[in-house]
Amino acid sequence: MGDRPGRLLPGPGHARKPCGGSRPDRSGEGRALSRAVFLDRDGVLNRVVWRDGKAASPRAVAELEVEVEAPAALAALREAGFLLFVVTNQPDVRRGLMSGETLDDIHAALAAALPPLDAIAACRHDNADACACRKPKPGLLVELAAGHGVDLAASFMIGDQDRDIECGRAAGCVTMLLAKPYNSGVQAGADHLVDNLSQAVRLILKTAPQTATCTG
Repeated sequence: MGDRPGRLLPGPGHARKPCGGSRPDRSGEGRALSRAVFLDRDGVLNRVVWRDGKAASPRAVAELEVEVEAPAALAALREAGFLLFVVTNQPDVRRGLMSGETLDDIHAALAAALPPLDAIAACRHDNADACACRKPKPGLLVELAAGHGVDLAASFMIGDQDRDIECGRAAGCVTMLLAKPYNSGVQAGADHLVDNLSQAVRLILKTAPQTATCTG
């Protein structure tokens, strides 16, 4: 993928237009800014795969196991008017451990199992590439926000690793860390520590007024 900042796969939810409860655009154009929830993939939407005693990403569609709570949780966010973005580091492509085509297939399977997503953004680089999109850098979030008219300060980042929280914080989002057995030592300074995705969504819906969604 060369020097592109990240792979963006628009989801079928892209056509939905948030129209109520969002913050006004201060650029003077009168365009309302949307609110979004950015979600890490592995450990949040799908279960991690254990390799050599470490939590890792699936490298085949057959290894993808979507979390049981994910469809209902995302449906609640969608109903409340939030845009939904998956933001994920997938360096196994750069490392030659998985093809880009396989990653696309995994994301297609994930999208098919969930309510409409507005985009899946994947950084396929490794640390040595020094890209702007690999979390904890906020490049993926910033790019998505610019492309979809998102108010980052009114949005949320949900993840299970310190890099997710650092990324969300750098972008100016409210951050939520999912407690997992493999991240008990994480001290990333998240705004909220939650037990699971469902609890994170309940907290979002409780603290953020619902927004309407245009259907036309």
